Amino acid sequence: MPDKILVRNLHAGFGTHEVLRGVTVPVATNEVLSIIGPAHSGKTTLLRIINRMIEGEPGFTRSGEVLLDGTEVGRLDPDALRRRIGLIFATPIPLPGTIFDNIAYGPRLHRLPRRRVPEVVESSLRAAFLWDEVKDRLQTSALRLSGGQQQRLCIARTIAVDPDVILMDEPCSGLDPISTAQIESAMRQLKSRYTFVLVTNNVKQAARVSDRVAFLLSGELVEMNTSAEMFTRPRDRRTDDYLSGRIG
Repeated sequence: MPDKILVRNLHAGFGTHEVLRGVTVPVATNEVLSIIGPAHSGKTTLLRIINRMIEGEPGFTRSGEVLLDGTEVGRLDPDALRRRIGLIFATPIPLPGTIFDNIAYGPRLHRLPRRRVPEVVESSLRAAFLWDEVKDRLQTSALRLSGGQQQRLCIARTIAVDPDVILMDEPCSGLDPISTAQIESAMRQLKSRYTFVLVTNNVKQAARVSDRVAFLLSGELVEMNTSAEMFTRPRDRRTDDYLSGRIG
């Protein structure tokens, strides 16, 4: 099966500062790929390039290819692309308004028939493991949810427009272990429907949820392998040093 996403020989930076140097990362359909590495390795930049949220920043340049189902993302309409590739940030950003309206926003924007909106809201909240906690208060403000609930709300909001790929940038960085476990459970169950690319500084989380792992260091791809191989038999000494805490 062709790769869902293929990043090939990607160079990117700002002015004379190169953030990514010749990175090639294939992402298979319906896998969870984790990207690990120290701060300032280019992990978040890579995600923002994939769904074109970085292009307007001053001095940004890139070369190489970023393909979605074989098509260069630069040729796709940005709004259409972001419907197919959702990005969930480290800090959850609920929209002003109710829990229901947060999830319904995307389907309404894309003109889903009104009668189908409640069904999509419920199914999306269920998929994000949030329905049972909020089903009796859908008309209350989303801002009243806890941090973990807000992050799962953002996952549900992304699911509601039925993307192909979900990019996650440190989605559990500020969450307690229970909320983290709920988000990880959602990822494991949802990968039968979606492709995930997860940036995480938590190597134990990467080991728990990933099919494959890519290790970036100073903007270069050092190693990419299955999760089992990466965490038990890394090929590169720098990978072993990072996983052992000797660098980073």
